[in-house]
Amino acid sequence: MLDRFGRRTGLAAAGAVLTAVLAAVAAAAAAASPSAAATPAVSPAAIGGAQLSGRGVIVNYPSTGSVPRLPDVKASAFVIADAGTGQVLAARDPHGWYRPASTLKVLTAISLIPVLNPDATVVATKQAVAVTPNVVGLLPGHAYKISDLFTALLTISANDAAVALTQATGSFGRGMALINAEARHLQADDTVAVQPNGLDAPGQRTSAYDLALIARQALRMPAFLKYDQVITAKFPVTAKKSVTLFNQNSLLTTYPGAVGGKIGWTSAAGATYVGMARRNGVTLIVTLLHCPALTEIDSGKSLLNWGFAVGGKVGPVGTLVGARQPAAPASVRRPTADLRPAADLRPAARPHSVAPGSPALIAAGFGGVVLVTAGVGFAYSRRQRPVTRRHD
Repeated sequence: MLDRFGRRTGLAAAGAVLTAVLAAVAAAAAAASPSAAATPAVSPAAIGGAQLSGRGVIVNYPSTGSVPRLPDVKASAFVIADAGTGQVLAARDPHGWYRPASTLKVLTAISLIPVLNPDATVVATKQAVAVTPNVVGLLPGHAYKISDLFTALLTISANDAAVALTQATGSFGRGMALINAEARHLQADDTVAVQPNGLDAPGQRTSAYDLALIARQALRMPAFLKYDQVITAKFPVTAKKSVTLFNQNSLLTTYPGAVGGKIGWTSAAGATYVGMARRNGVTLIVTLLHCPALTEIDSGKSLLNWGFAVGGKVGPVGTLVGARQPAAPASVRRPTADLRPAADLRPAARPHSVAPGSPALIAAGFGGVVLVTAGVGFAYSRRQRPVTRRHD
């Protein structure tokens, strides 16, 4: 069932511990008051550059000359970045924590594609088929080809396929460990995956900046793009029954130069989006979180248009960092915890920190939590994710 694990094998050994800690901390966070014992503090330096710690709109217009103004998109957070140079051209609340909805499937795909044999099969379990909504219709006890499951995952956003692929690593816990290990490897430290399909789960979160890092890695993977760019395909549910898949990312068919992306939606997350396009040798990434329903792709197009129009004319506000080197034993980073009041959706809200050892540490999240398993260190810098109103 597995093709190879490579360096991820050691990380996967931490799966059970990681999953247990995520669940315990998330449960405690839900029961505790997130603002208890919070005190104002200076925000720690943001990954990618100091400007990216800002929570409002961030853009560096030139002091002379005229360039198009950034479009006013209805998203609580976004990033527009050059995938080639890594320059972040503009952003809003880039490191704010939000629910990812199905954009998390991009992380699931880039984490599992390298370790699963596309020609192998996995038998669907009751856990996989019990997932709703957005399913391809897996049946318990039936075997499905890994490549077909990846196609369903990235075209129709099949939530059951996400669980089946995660279990194809040997167990659900091992698969989730691989997914979170890849986030750490990419320095996507705002991201914690609890469900591989992005459906709402306590403690699950991402940021617009992290989604850009994840999308940049996806662009480096021909196998990902092959699955992600499928416009229509047949999925065999049984030997006698198949369903037709249609790609939900209309950017591919309506935007010149589109190369991929992923939409998401839940009532709590709102609309979320990752879009990628290439023109004249320049590849741009756009990510959006917490958008009004059915606006995410049009907003993505507006930001992509702006990005192509101002290329080289605005100063970067930060950079997409490179991946970490293979994890060194006992190498653990302990950033300061940073808390945003749970009900505060305002981009300009001020950060707060939680004192080490304070009872509010669990309510705030993972500040200072360290996992060292099989000689590998995991560390999470936690900032309270804003509670949003709608989700996928």
